[in-house]
Amino acid sequence: MSTLQTIVLGGIAGATIFIGLPLARVRGLSKSARAFLNALATGILLFLLFDILENAIAPLDAAVERAHQGGGAWTTVLALGSVFVIGLSAGLLSLLYVGKAQEARGLRGPAQSLGPGAMAVAELSDARPALQLGMSIAVGIGLHNFSEGLAIGQTAQTGRLSLALLLIVGFALHNATEGFGIVGPLAARDVRPPWRYLLIVGLIAGGPTLVGTIVGTMFTSLYVFVLFLALAAGAIIYVIAQLLHTGRRMSWEITVWGLLAGFLLGLATELVLVAAGA
Repeated sequence: MSTLQTIVLGGIAGATIFIGLPLARVRGLSKSARAFLNALATGILLFLLFDILENAIAPLDAAVERAHQGGGAWTTVLALGSVFVIGLSAGLLSLLYVGKAQEARGLRGPAQSLGPGAMAVAELSDARPALQLGMSIAVGIGLHNFSEGLAIGQTAQTGRLSLALLLIVGFALHNATEGFGIVGPLAARDVRPPWRYLLIVGLIAGGPTLVGTIVGTMFTSLYVFVLFLALAAGAIIYVIAQLLHTGRRMSWEITVWGLLAGFLLGLATELVLVAAGA
């Protein structure tokens, strides 16, 4: 498999996130259905958080073990730990303070770029918090998908082509479910976003898989890998807190069931990779 083929397949793996996005355009959903979709998105993101933290902490655990056994340096442990803490803090706190800054400005400006005639002014004002939360989710998923792209590119470059193909298939399945994670807060607030918005969030969330694949074919960096996973984890922690707050106001019972369903859906896609030996 050539470098170009690897990059194209990495792009396809990221593009599957568009599969779930059109659901945000569906009208007339009941409050129960909207609460369930919000919770389903939360469950998917919760599993994604577990998956991200496992992969981000594993290199740090390995570095500690090597240093303890005398086969590695404690400075490496300190460096990896610092990268993880900085990334996690930046991913979480940046969304917090960006949100506070938007509130301080009266939430003006960004949503106007969604296009003339897309939504009425009053409707757009009410929808803006949901649109911004959906965008935050897309950013968190995009950071995670960049690290997935790195894994695809680096694996292909080391000659493990069968594993690279399995990663592409597995990540494509993951991204297909992650699209529902973006849709959840929009459905919960009965917001029907314009197609331009869905295109933008899809590119933000799925595009980094392609970029990461390209970067991964050029060089390998454990520190970059850990940094982007930590950034993604921080962003997703913030988003999960927001979604749970919304779900509790709508229906806590439905939220718990949807949370379970979303987590199990995320687990099912992960087990595809495990069963394939990846």
